[in-house]
Amino acid sequence: MIRFGIIGTNTITESFLTAAQNTTGFQLTTVYSRTMEKAQLFAEKYGATYTFDDLELMAKSPEIDAVYIASPNALHCEQTCLFLQHGKHVLCEKPLCSNLPEAEKMVATARQHGVLLMEAMKTPTLPNYLSLKKHLHKIGKIHYVQSHYCQYSSRYDKFKAGEIMNAFRPELSNGALMDLGVYALYPVIDLFGMPNDIKASAVMLHTGVDGMGSALLSYPDLVATVSYSKISDMKTPSEIQGEEGSILIEHISQQNSVKIVYRDGREEDITEFQSSSPMQYELAEFISTIQQGKTESALNNYTLALRVADIMQTIRQQIGLVFDADKKI
Repeated sequence: MIRFGIIGTNTITESFLTAAQNTTGFQLTTVYSRTMEKAQLFAEKYGATYTFDDLELMAKSPEIDAVYIASPNALHCEQTCLFLQHGKHVLCEKPLCSNLPEAEKMVATARQHGVLLMEAMKTPTLPNYLSLKKHLHKIGKIHYVQSHYCQYSSRYDKFKAGEIMNAFRPELSNGALMDLGVYALYPVIDLFGMPNDIKASAVMLHTGVDGMGSALLSYPDLVATVSYSKISDMKTPSEIQGEEGSILIEHISQQNSVKIVYRDGREEDITEFQSSSPMQYELAEFISTIQQGKTESALNNYTLALRVADIMQTIRQQIGLVFDADKKI
């Protein structure tokens, strides 16, 4: 069993713990919150024994082997490095951190201390994404990709009414790119590598974060359009177009279904069975990597994480999205 501590007692953490119920090798022992009362309430709800309101003390605890970090993006780097330095494996929520220098520091710290760091990005571990990769050759030479995640935020109405929640605060390294765009970018960079050129644009909100945006990624024989939004919805599937057909992907972050539509009109459903708690796949990959004595995931490796961090920083520079964390570089 891998004994876990968790940082963050929010909705995403509850989804994570729901997924953990179906994951072999997971044991929750420890909960951190900024207040001991909240930590104790959450620990009681999920059966954890130990609680902390001090991260330094938690990092030194002999009762945890690994930690799941689901705090605001701006805190990811500092908190991750603290636990890595104390020999704890870290599964850090997406996006990994605020910028590329932070990502490079986190990876270097993990390597220095011989422990595993993995971004909690479920896409590379999903059965339907792995099926997509297995069948990708069937559509021939690929020339165009449209990858998008546009979902009207449940917090946007409050934003328009004058209540600024964390999702729209640049000091916390938030916004549409960080929250949703990262999902649209991951499969493109994983499948096709780094582009030759990037052209990005965005709709900026008055707080200084992006409400929506898009980026055109150019390759020698391929163009990829990445779109994301927290202020509007998109109903069409993402698509990978090849000379022999297209692969249609329902919901790029969940990969609920995947099918090939060939040029002659034939359709091939390549959807695999997938859990209704898809976070279990990233958690299973994380635990399996630790149990095998490895310090880097085969599916979601450091090269991929750093490439995505690099692309996201370039996009932010082009659209003028600046975080407080950037000022520390």
